[in-house]
Amino acid sequence: MLNDQFAEKDGGYRRRRSHVATASSEWVVVDAAGKTLGRLASQVAAILRGKHKPTFTPNVNMGDNVIVINAERIRITGRKREQKLYRRHTSYMGGLRSVMLDEMLERDPADVVRRAIVGMLPHTSLGDDMRTRIRVYAGSQHPHEAQTPRTVEVGE
Repeated sequence: MLNDQFAEKDGGYRRRRSHVATASSEWVVVDAAGKTLGRLASQVAAILRGKHKPTFTPNVNMGDNVIVINAERIRITGRKREQKLYRRHTSYMGGLRSVMLDEMLERDPADVVRRAIVGMLPHTSLGDDMRTRIRVYAGSQHPHEAQTPRTVEVGE
């Protein structure tokens, strides 16, 4: 095995294996009110990956479950409201659909925050597992009080 090491003991060699981290997740609440969209998304993505833990391992899903509240009060800088486009394709000929950020914020502000966070996660099967741990809500209420989440303040 790749993580095996051999150590001499009592005249013979004994196989010794290196430490493999195990995943343990908590529940975390992040308040998005007044935070810049990209900065918030990068910090939430780091929490989802588990980079804040001393036992971080890149190939293990070590991250926490994250609840983002107040997505409707997110801050957008510059002229992104008028210039940023969200594009998707329907898989039909000429099926390119575009929606402006301003219209997306009116329709579903939680989707804007979710897309920003997902875009900063790995685009692999490990990232797919991380995407299932995000919960984004437009208001300040969430239905996850039974999990006793702790509040985390992400910096500006």
